[in-house]
Amino acid sequence: MATTLINTKIQDFKVQAYHKNEFKTVTQDDLKGKWSVLFFYPADFTFVCPTELGDMADSYETFKKLAVEIYSVSTDTHFVHKAWHDASETIKKIQYPMLADPTGVLTRAFGVHIEEEGLAYRGTFLINPEGEIKISEIHDNGIGRDASELIRKIQAAQFVATHKGEVCPAKWQPGEATLKPGLDLVGKI
Repeated sequence: MATTLINTKIQDFKVQAYHKNEFKTVTQDDLKGKWSVLFFYPADFTFVCPTELGDMADSYETFKKLAVEIYSVSTDTHFVHKAWHDASETIKKIQYPMLADPTGVLTRAFGVHIEEEGLAYRGTFLINPEGEIKISEIHDNGIGRDASELIRKIQAAQFVATHKGEVCPAKWQPGEATLKPGLDLVGKI
């Protein structure tokens, strides 16, 4: 029986990253005090992956306005991330850190590691400033993700975090009505 990662603290980690033409070390401490998305994907130089990472790059300014940092993660090395960045026009657009997880420490910690392939499933995790996982989604590798769907979910998570006692209904958008759970709503929605 699987257990959920929702509301658990992220585990300590230390990985290499390619970011803005530099190699750097990223740890769990880099995520503290801000909203962060870990965006796992199978591998560099593949097919669906560049469409997803390009979509995230195209939406990066929106994420930044929401005070969210994006971290893409695959089991490739930081050297491969740089080579992919240099070779692909789509990947050249990326302004967020590309984390390297060749030993699978992060993919295993987040439950997305495919042991027999040494790759990751498409996993998306939103982490709040306290280091707690608030969104956990894992897709089969044939199913690409959409940054705009993630942005709406982040907006809902941030709203709920700052408005205790309120929840966001399906398709909620910023500025729309929320719900205050209580006995008076039971059977009325």
